[in-house]
Amino acid sequence: MYKEIQLTRDASGHCLNSTQCFSPDDQWIVFDGRNDDSQIGSTGTIAMVHTGTGEIRTLYKVPGQTAYGPGVGAATFSPVADRVLFIHGISNAGKDSPYSITRRTGVAVDIAHPQKPIFLDARDVTAPYTNGALRGGTHAHTWTADGEWISFTYNDAVTEPGLRTVGILVPGRQVIVSPDEKGEHHNGEMFAMLVVPVVAQAVPGSDEVEKAFDETWIGSSKNRRAIAYQGKMRDENGRLKTEIFVAEIPSDILELVAETDLRGTSTSLPVVPDLIKHHRLTFTEKGVSATPRHWLRSNAGGSQIAFLMEDKEGHIQLFGVSPADGKITQFTRHGFSVQGPFNFSPDGKKLAYTADNSVFITEVMTGKTERITPKTEDDDRPVGAVNWSNNGKMLCYNRYVDAAEGRFLQVFLVRVD
Repeated sequence: MYKEIQLTRDASGHCLNSTQCFSPDDQWIVFDGRNDDSQIGSTGTIAMVHTGTGEIRTLYKVPGQTAYGPGVGAATFSPVADRVLFIHGISNAGKDSPYSITRRTGVAVDIAHPQKPIFLDARDVTAPYTNGALRGGTHAHTWTADGEWISFTYNDAVTEPGLRTVGILVPGRQVIVSPDEKGEHHNGEMFAMLVVPVVAQAVPGSDEVEKAFDETWIGSSKNRRAIAYQGKMRDENGRLKTEIFVAEIPSDILELVAETDLRGTSTSLPVVPDLIKHHRLTFTEKGVSATPRHWLRSNAGGSQIAFLMEDKEGHIQLFGVSPADGKITQFTRHGFSVQGPFNFSPDGKKLAYTADNSVFITEVMTGKTERITPKTEDDDRPVGAVNWSNNGKMLCYNRYVDAAEGRFLQVFLVRVD
C-alpha cells in the first residue's frame, strides 16, 4: 500500500473533475466547491490546492451566487498553460431561470489573473442566431493534449433539450453576438460547432444516435483531430444500448467551414459540418456499461480507447478497443466491479480507477493489478475519478471525511513513484 495524503481539510466541498486536474507543472490540483456531484447550480467557487503544502488559492468566486445559480463546476487545467476551464451558469440565473443543462457555458481563468473570466463559447438563443455561437449549454469540457482545442457535451435550449450531443471549441476566430436585455447572450473567444448528429428516435438496426456523450480526444497528435464518443442507438429489436463511435475532424476545419451556415433553426439543432466523418467502432452484445457513469479515455498514442462493460460474470470491468481495427481487449479481471471513472497514465501503460472501495492501478499490457489504498467501508471509499499527475508520479481523488460541521469531499493524494 502507498501512503495517502489528505490535502484539504476545511469544512466545505472540494470536488475533482473526471480528468485534467493537475497543473502542467503538477504543483496544483484544481477543484470546485461542490460537496456532491449534483450541486453545480448552487456552487460558487473554483480553487486549487498545492500538492506539496496544501495551500489553497481561490481562482474564481461567482458574483451574486444564489441557490438557483449561476453556479460553477467541473474544473480542468490546460495541459500546457496556467489556465483553468470550468462550467459556468448563465449570469442572469434566478428562481424563474435557474442553472440547467441548457443554461451553462465554458469559462476560463488564468491563475495569474483570478476573478477575470474568459468566456470561451459564445451564446445566442435569439433567431436568426450567430455562426460559431451555440444556443444552449456546454459542459464536461476536455482539452486536447496540446491545449488548443476543447471538446464538450451539449444540450440545446431552442429545440428538444434532451438531445445531448458533442461539440468542439476551435481557436482562431472570436464570435461576437448581439446583446439582449435579459443577459442570455454573451461573446466567445473560440468558435463552437457540433460534431455529432443526433436524432430523437433512431431507426432500429441503424447506426443513428439518439444521444452522444462522455467523449475523449483520440491520442495526442495535433495532426489528427478525432473524438471517440458514446452513442445511444437501437439494435435490430429496438433495444436501446450504448456503443462507441468515432468522429474524424479535419485539423483545418475552421477554414473549411468559413462560409458555411452552421446556425440551425428554431426547429433544428446547429448544423454538423459534412466534412466531419463518423463510423461505429464497437459491435457488442450488451453495449458499453451505463453505470457507473464514465468518460471514454484514450492513451497518448491513440491505439486504445478504454471503456467499462460487463464481463461474462456480470462484473463491470475495464476494456479497450483499438480505433484501427475495432479489436476489443479486456484489461481488468476482478471478482467485483469497477466503481467509477478512470484515466490512463501519461505514458499509456497503466489505468487508475476505483474498485472494491479502493484505488487500483492495472498495467494495460500484462493485466498486472495493484491495490494502491486499503479497502474501506462504503462511506469512506474513494469517490469519482482517479487523476494522474502529468509526470505520472502522483494520483489524486476524493473521499468524504467527517468534520464537526458534517461530511465533506476532501482531496487526497498518493505518490506512486
